[in-house]
Amino acid sequence: MTQVRGNAATNAAASGDRARTGRLIGAGLVLVGLVLLALGAFLGPYTYATSTPGKLTVETCTVDYKYRGTSSSSRKKTRTRWCYGTFTADDGSVKDLNAELKSDALYQRGHVLQARKTGDTSYKMDHGWVGAIAVGCAWWFGALIPLAVGLLGTLTGFSSRQPASQALLRSTVVLVAVGVVGFAISLLVVFFT
Repeated sequence: MTQVRGNAATNAAASGDRARTGRLIGAGLVLVGLVLLALGAFLGPYTYATSTPGKLTVETCTVDYKYRGTSSSSRKKTRTRWCYGTFTADDGSVKDLNAELKSDALYQRGHVLQARKTGDTSYKMDHGWVGAIAVGCAWWFGALIPLAVGLLGTLTGFSSRQPASQALLRSTVVLVAVGVVGFAISLLVVFFT
């Protein structure tokens, strides 16, 4: 009978490499989760708090169609509504005659929209603090998913050699479930505000 030497050492080394790769993937997922948390804070409450509230008096609204796909049967179109007009800040500090914003409907000339100036030339519809917090929460709940899976990967390396405890697995599943449900509810709030 012939005995092959080195298989146990080779398997152990390969398993160690897989665990190390799993830990790196886990660390990357934790980093992605932290970036999503920061984006949620920036795109939600921070942007709302630092923007200038005001009103946009509509001059005209248009619809922009973009087509995707190459064949005529599989072409999908996306529709974006834009309104153009004069933005005036509530405190009178800003007046822009050439303001444009992405709107939820096509409005008639002279219609006044509640808007916020978020940058030098960027405007958006004002959905209030509820909308801003819901946007932040959508990002934050979405961040729970890669954070939970990333922590599991960082601690176990996604390896069967170092199995996760029941408490760790249960915590990961609960965090992912909370992330999915919270993300869905936050998107519903954003949609209806």
